[in-house]
Amino acid sequence: QVQLVESGGGLVQAGGSLRLSCAASGRTFSNAVMGWFRQAPGKEREFVAAIRRSGGSTYYADSVKGRFTISRDNAKKTVYLQMNSLKPEDTAVYYCAADFTRPIISSSPRAYDYWGQGTQVTVSS
Repeated sequence: QVQLVESGGGLVQAGGSLRLSCAASGRTFSNAVMGWFRQAPGKEREFVAAIRRSGGSTYYADSVKGRFTISRDNAKKTVYLQMNSLKPEDTAVYYCAADFTRPIISSSPRAYDYWGQGTQVTVSS
């Protein structure tokens, strides 16, 4: 079993920054591709970013490319999402997810085995 706990969400003005963290426990963290997803009210969960096991490769949704950065610290069993230049349309519940099955990055929620409880990010205009 794997537990994922997100933190770092909150209320920020447009143009501001937030850093989300996701702490993992229960399995070997370095064996998991880690992803961030988000879900706004009335919308489907959408892919934000993902990072491979070693941290050497990352992938971003077009909507956040150049503004968000995903990183991981395998020694601390933590994945991060640095969010800069935030926009009101970034408002959502942000979830981290772990895929222990595939070594490659997937943007599909169905590829991920474990999910955190989510953290709310609200960007005011």
